[in-house]
Amino acid sequence: MHADLSRLTFRPDRRYSAVVAQQGRVQLDADANEQTAIQLHQARTLAADLIGQHGGPSGDAGFHIRFKGGSRDLDDLIIEGGRYYVDGILCDATRPLPGVAVDDETPDGASGQEDEADPPEPDEPPATWTYWDQPDAYRDPERPGDRLPEQRPFLVALKVWERSVTAAEDPALREVALGSAMPDTAARVKVVWQVLPVESAALELENPGGASKEQVGKAFEAWARQATAPGSRLAARAERPEHADQDPCLVRPDARYRGPENQLYRVEVHEGGSAKEATFKWSRENGSVVFPVDELDGTWVELASLGSDDKLDLGVGDLVEFVDTAYTSRGEPLPLLRVEEVDLPGRRVRLSGEPEPGVGRRPELRPFLRRWDHRETTRRPRKGAAARLRRGALKVEEGRWLPLEDGVEVYFAPDGVYRSGDHWLIPARTATGGVEWPVNAARKPLLRAPAGIQAHYAPLAWVTAEQAELDLRMVFGPLAVPAPAADASALAAEAEAAAETRAREDAAPEA
Repeated sequence: MHADLSRLTFRPDRRYSAVVAQQGRVQLDADANEQTAIQLHQARTLAADLIGQHGGPSGDAGFHIRFKGGSRDLDDLIIEGGRYYVDGILCDATRPLPGVAVDDETPDGASGQEDEADPPEPDEPPATWTYWDQPDAYRDPERPGDRLPEQRPFLVALKVWERSVTAAEDPALREVALGSAMPDTAARVKVVWQVLPVESAALELENPGGASKEQVGKAFEAWARQATAPGSRLAARAERPEHADQDPCLVRPDARYRGPENQLYRVEVHEGGSAKEATFKWSRENGSVVFPVDELDGTWVELASLGSDDKLDLGVGDLVEFVDTAYTSRGEPLPLLRVEEVDLPGRRVRLSGEPEPGVGRRPELRPFLRRWDHRETTRRPRKGAAARLRRGALKVEEGRWLPLEDGVEVYFAPDGVYRSGDHWLIPARTATGGVEWPVNAARKPLLRAPAGIQAHYAPLAWVTAEQAELDLRMVFGPLAVPAPAADASALAAEAEAAAETRAREDAAPEA
């Protein structure tokens, strides 16, 4: 998640069941976050063990899909409300009801607009989501790749993942009583669900038109395993950089990591694909340095703030990603832009290019700039140095150590397949002069799969023809059952007690 963290310490393989606070000790964000992660892991593991890989409650199972043929080749899907669990993660497809506004009437009951025509009644809000207006997918009818497949049959799947949300994207998270000069407080993690089509060709079925429910289910399981399997690995280390003796800092002379502060480096894949196609970006602040956008005018961007200090601000030469809610949810990377000019009094920056037309134009999607800390060198790269940028991001180079800064280096394993958004977190500490990364007995760094994004999939429907769908969901019933009837002796004892009570009541004198 893109948040201002010290580090993430949750490790399921260590089997910790709780975080225990000790008196007189420093309280860290990592401890509180680990406790939350432990409880979430336990709850979701239990739900998955009881429910299975996916399923919904029989009385309110959500995500029932109905195909709706549209005019001008714009087909649609009706997504009925209810709850559904995928790998223990709760997804709710219930569409919220709109609020009720106060009637604008004068105190005596008159409307105050007697001479004017009554305003038209608002349209009845839809009761369900559809493929085109589902809350976290942001499908665009103008993009052919977003349309439902013309060739049938095809499968409708539910994709589930999580992402972080800060006050830059949801201003309601900020406590205004703290004042604008104070930073925001805690971030949030949001469950994102998306109903998306999977073409039958991707499932590799021999006879898609005549496939049974079981055959479609098995083919989808194989497809989902391949789609979620990690395709790349990375290792990190801290090596003593060249000219380290000339760097004036307070770190001990033999330190490998020479940074002046503790950092949480984030290495994130920008554009996916093979090593020849993939690029990456990195941040020393876990990608948490963001700047909400108030207005966009060509290449000039007016910001709500330029940062609280010189460590968390924007400067000429910084590379930024123009982000909004739809951009984050779609996961389709666009070129990073360079800050060319900073107007401090006007809280404006001029970028090296105009942002893409589909990003940042709708204020309700909360656009903001995210700063990344890699730079493009103007000198010819020396041996071992990072390559020049491609669309603002660094090229992936496999099989060699690539320096980031201050002695921190990363290594991409050969033959990787990279997905946009996959990332690794690397804590760097001045106290040890190194990075926290697992090593083997010989103290060599171990290769690790990405820490995220972790996507989860479940099949919903198999659309075979016009107005014909095969429901692929699973349902489960409640565990509670009626209490068993008492045995014969217990029933006899109850009858005897009732008879004695009646006898006493009959024998009691009348008042």
